[in-house]
Amino acid sequence: MIPGIPGIEPQKLEKWEPVIGLEVHAQLATQTKMFCGCRREYGAAPNTHVCPVCLAYPGALPVINEEAVNLAVRLGLAVGCAVRPFSRFARKNYFYPDLPKGYQISQFDEPICEGGHIDFYLDGGDFKSVRLTRIHMEEDAGKLIHGSGEESYVDFNRSGTPLVEIVSEPDMRTPQEAKAYLDRLKQTLIYTGVSEADMEKGNLRCDANISIRPRGSETLGTRTEMKNLNSFRGVERGLTYEINRQIDLLESGGAVLQASLQWDDAAGVTRVMRIKEEANDYRYFPEPDLVPLMVPAERIDEIRAALPELPSAIEKRYADEYDLKVQDIHVLTRTPQLAQFFEAVIAGGVSPQLAAQWVQGEVLRVLNEERQEIADFAMPPDRLAGLIGLVDSGTINRNTGKAVFDDMLSSGLSAREVVDRDGLAQVSDSDELRLIVRSVVHEMEVELARYKAGEKQLFGHFMGSVMAATRGKGDPRVVRGILQELLNADG
Repeated sequence: MIPGIPGIEPQKLEKWEPVIGLEVHAQLATQTKMFCGCRREYGAAPNTHVCPVCLAYPGALPVINEEAVNLAVRLGLAVGCAVRPFSRFARKNYFYPDLPKGYQISQFDEPICEGGHIDFYLDGGDFKSVRLTRIHMEEDAGKLIHGSGEESYVDFNRSGTPLVEIVSEPDMRTPQEAKAYLDRLKQTLIYTGVSEADMEKGNLRCDANISIRPRGSETLGTRTEMKNLNSFRGVERGLTYEINRQIDLLESGGAVLQASLQWDDAAGVTRVMRIKEEANDYRYFPEPDLVPLMVPAERIDEIRAALPELPSAIEKRYADEYDLKVQDIHVLTRTPQLAQFFEAVIAGGVSPQLAAQWVQGEVLRVLNEERQEIADFAMPPDRLAGLIGLVDSGTINRNTGKAVFDDMLSSGLSAREVVDRDGLAQVSDSDELRLIVRSVVHEMEVELARYKAGEKQLFGHFMGSVMAATRGKGDPRVVRGILQELLNADG
């Protein structure tokens, strides 16, 4: 079955097949830069975290950041790469104003990690595995800041920040697969602590390679590389635009030129930056100021043993042990902190299904409204478990529970303290409720006659009136049973 792509006519996809590969740069979560001791800090005043090494002063020599190497190895092991015990840095030569040396220290033919794969499920539930070509280490460039006129400024704080570049094989066929791949990769980076992976802060940047070939062909078409994809939504939009552009160009008799394109998210179009360079245009050669990088087998084994539980393993455990739906699992495992909070609620004696409902409902509602992360959430998981327990036991009903939830956040009290303070405990005494129900039904003679005449939809009206009479404290299950008995009684 040919996968559909929103925004692309089905008849185009019957004839043409998109081929997509991604190159993702992730800043490593180190304290200092790749080859010097300058602090890696986002948002600092321009050019305040710089030194002779990252500014490329003559005679300044680089020294490899050991923690950056450890993080690169950790990511490689997490995604099934082969970690090379011997790798080498190289100089990638090109000129740009934010590159102070006139070259970038990177890795070329001897990267630290090779192979591997990223596995994920698409929205429809289909499994997809994307092969990786390599993961290599390099340093980041500075940042250009364009003024209001023709002038531009350079901030070198970012220069020398440690990066890994994760290069995929061209295994993706739709923009939706590319987005799902990025979701899983970002999740893996966060779970392993390799990167903060925040696109808004530039921790994660993506370039996409896209080509079109006749459907059924094994030969790759001419590819373009799209840059400036600053959000996962931008990746989807940019790829969809470029697929349409290349198909229309080929069908009109034109040819696709190998080029670097800039995605203009505001205008929704791509613009040619330059004709694409080949690897030999960068004149790679081994970095003479750095010795080859050796990673002993013992170090690799130590890093492998310290790997946390990975997202795919957690998802399988939630499905097997908690019997949760795939959609719920994807939400609850979005970040390791959210998954830990969810499991702490369960540890408070709550069923996984109820914990999932409250975390996805009330907890995420508050986090979205307040634009907070779970680490900022004011209610400890054991207190949320206590509230859920009161609802599950019938002490309060679900609607009252939601009101108690909001009160707990503002007051800092426990659920039991709020319920006792306001007298919210549910009335479950059947004799007491029977008197209230009889009184309400007696006052609704007209509605009772209509109900007995066949207007059974009025049951909800009776139910609401009784609950109002109990000020919301009547046990709905008991009320419903008594109400059905009285309304359906003869006479």
